[in-house]
Amino acid sequence: MGKQVAEHRQASDGQRIGLIAGNGRFPIIFADNAKRLGYSVSAVAHEGETDPELARHVDHIHWVKIGQFGKWNEAPKGDGVQRAVMLGGIKKTHVFSTVRPDFRALALAAKLIHLKVDDILRRVAEEIEQEGIQICESTFGLEGILVEEGTLTRREPSKKEWEDIRYGWDVGKQVGALDIGQCVVVKDRVIVAVEAVEGTDGAIRRGGELAHGGAVVVKRCKPQQDLRFDLPAVGPRTIEVMASVKASVLALEAGRGILLDRDETIAKANRAGLAIIGMTEQAAAKLDSCTYAAISVCKVSALNIIHRLRKKAVRQGRSKRRGESYSGCTVSPGAMRERRWRTFSTACSRSPYDE
Repeated sequence: MGKQVAEHRQASDGQRIGLIAGNGRFPIIFADNAKRLGYSVSAVAHEGETDPELARHVDHIHWVKIGQFGKWNEAPKGDGVQRAVMLGGIKKTHVFSTVRPDFRALALAAKLIHLKVDDILRRVAEEIEQEGIQICESTFGLEGILVEEGTLTRREPSKKEWEDIRYGWDVGKQVGALDIGQCVVVKDRVIVAVEAVEGTDGAIRRGGELAHGGAVVVKRCKPQQDLRFDLPAVGPRTIEVMASVKASVLALEAGRGILLDRDETIAKANRAGLAIIGMTEQAAAKLDSCTYAAISVCKVSALNIIHRLRKKAVRQGRSKRRGESYSGCTVSPGAMRERRWRTFSTACSRSPYDE
């Protein structure tokens, strides 16, 4: 890592990097790291969204209203920026209230068939790059910020929580494919909340309240995710929201999810008794294999139980026509069949992670 930092510094001395900043801590973390690497940082910040604290961490800052797309291009070009990153979110609810698009933003919107987040961001990036400014990946110059696979906290998920993680992982992929959101909240294999315009923290708060504790939060990339913007990111604030509604597990996509203020985030999760997991498709597939194997074992066990009950009835000398014995009680053939079916169904539906 030290060698990579030195190479970055050697390549960046005297260069300026642009930062198109939304809300949250990510823009500040990026700015601090870019300056350590020797870059001069020129930021475009959004009034009412970007943390004013960012001004203390960059060399130049230009404040714009949401929707003033023309200034996005003018400000970096005026500062001599040739490369830029887009970091932090913009609340989607601004579309219904405070957004004030300029002529360039209206022209861009007219070219879009749907106002989906991915479509908008890709189109914005294309417009900026036509001005000679390259949009880089969100993790540009950052080391150790991506989530790694495995358990990051002291606590491991329970068997029941692993089942919820696996279920939420699949549902989250489908939700992302529709460009609705990146986060789902699960309790007992029931989806209690899906992230929409309220954002991740809002979805967690709503889902946690509905679940009445023990909710599992799954946040992953969309299948069509562009790595230049809108990577799923969490930080200390996310843990605080989870703790406030007594949620229990946060599962993130390893290698593509971003963990901000890593040490603080993990420390808060440990204090709250939460588990943070880095998940991959391969790990999810292994969970599937375990599930199918365990269900097969349950089916065999159920058949063995039925066979033993039948043998016991025969030994006690009761024919099916007169009724069979179960635990010393004589029951009709129909009732016996119903009990057998109930035993078999229960065993087959039991999760391998049920405690």
